[in-house]
Amino acid sequence: MAKRASARHLLVDSEQQCLDIKQQIESGADFAEMAKKHSSCPSGAQGGELGEFGPGMMVPEFDKVVFSAPVNTVQGPVRTQFGYHLLEVTSRTE
Repeated sequence: MAKRASARHLLVDSEQQCLDIKQQIESGADFAEMAKKHSSCPSGAQGGELGEFGPGMMVPEFDKVVFSAPVNTVQGPVRTQFGYHLLEVTSRTE
């Protein structure tokens, strides 16, 4: 069976903003609410949900984290050509 993962993320323009939001989430703010409020990605409207995908379907920097990071732990800032992401793997099958 191929690797699959589900994840959610939020996308902002600056590393500092990314770090500020990560700190708020770690202090108890809801990831989905923060994504709706701050994310510049269209997925923000769904609380940052990206659905399920396999390796190679996302940009490499993103892929690397999604298929290696612990599940249900906020990761980031992850820099891509789009900006700075916080991401959380919500499930993964190996």
